Amino acid sequence: MPNVYLKTYGCQMNERDSEAVSAQLLAQGYSLVPTEDQADVILLNTCSVRDLAEQKALGKMSHLVNDSRQKPDVVFGFMGCMAQSRGSALLPRLPRKGLVVGTQKFHRTGEYLDRIRSGEAEKICDVAPEAGSESTIKEHLPPASLPNPKRRVSAYVSIMQGCNQRCAFCIVPDTRGKERSRPIAEIVDECRKLIAEGVREIVLLGQIVTSYGRREIGKKNGKSAFVQLIEAVHQLDGLERIRFTSPHPRGYGDDLIDAYPRLPKLCASAHLPVQSGSDRVLRLMRRGYTRERFLELIRKLRAARPQIGITTDIIAAFPGETETDFQETLSLVEEARFDNAFAFKYSPRRQTPAANWEQIPQAINEDRHSRLLAKVSEIGHQKYRQQLGRQVRILVEGPSRRNPDRLQGRTSCNKITVFEGDRRQIGELLDLRVHRIGSFTLYGDPL
Repeated sequence: MPNVYLKTYGCQMNERDSEAVSAQLLAQGYSLVPTEDQADVILLNTCSVRDLAEQKALGKMSHLVNDSRQKPDVVFGFMGCMAQSRGSALLPRLPRKGLVVGTQKFHRTGEYLDRIRSGEAEKICDVAPEAGSESTIKEHLPPASLPNPKRRVSAYVSIMQGCNQRCAFCIVPDTRGKERSRPIAEIVDECRKLIAEGVREIVLLGQIVTSYGRREIGKKNGKSAFVQLIEAVHQLDGLERIRFTSPHPRGYGDDLIDAYPRLPKLCASAHLPVQSGSDRVLRLMRRGYTRERFLELIRKLRAARPQIGITTDIIAAFPGETETDFQETLSLVEEARFDNAFAFKYSPRRQTPAANWEQIPQAINEDRHSRLLAKVSEIGHQKYRQQLGRQVRILVEGPSRRNPDRLQGRTSCNKITVFEGDRRQIGELLDLRVHRIGSFTLYGDPL
């Protein structure tokens, strides 16, 4: 049996794509192994959102190729967004047997590996678009035997592919293509199968999930296609929680806000990428909303679910950002009071408008990123300290990442909570009393 090592970089969409490839290869007789030195096939599922992610994957592949010179029959492959973006330019980085698979060709991975391993081909690169690729993922559901302790509790479900937003800094529309949405019935059927395997939480995934079905399905009775989908999944017996990521602030209509108090399985959390607190920079970014529109959305969400956890993404030192613009971002963080935020240094991406603009010096980029992280951490820790002594309900996911002798789960507000428990509690909803606060982690005792 050929052994496969698969390493994933990037977002939850990439994690779900890797799950689908793993399930496909298992069905074809391959075995998954945890380390590359055991592998006959080594695959890296790559990310292109920032240059650092690409450099990590390129560096990892270079290291793996150099270490395996005594094993000439090993097949090396790049998959995902960087593979889509760079295409055949990656082939020279691979030894005699190599594979490059784009984002609309994951379902062809097993077929191409068989061709390479049989000697029919030495190297294959396929990054061409393929109609209907958004639905092929349903054919590759990961079995319960996959070595992932959270797998039977929480599962990712990809509901669409692509993005039409064309933000000035983002390469995703080029790497993932135009928006294509799966039918509601098909998604519900996938969720039903996962629940039958023991899954208790479904995480709906899309580059911009709030754009789901805008063209294919449209509004019905004043509800967007995305809200229609949430309602359909909400009706499934055995499901405890629904999450989704990542939305766009423009896609948060009143119908989605109203769903929070109306649908109890919909978790009280929202990840809303703001990117900047300056209206001028938001226009440069082509985000399509203003600072005030974003803050109004935050106010509406907290009115609908007062305990809602809100997180965001922010870019520091975007081309053209002045110190005044950056101060407006810091003041927005103060006003919005995010539970947490992912702060990034601006990274130019190929084929995006902002990459051709005058760049902010690296020293200023580093300084602004550092100050932004400090502000985010200050407010986030204040928010977490408010949980001390409170009762929280978590869905128990499995062993703690840092201490496998403990268990961890998440609150509805998406706060990781660690406690001393029994593995029989995995998959259960459990009430805890928070007795200690860590760095963006809660520690509790079962009630």
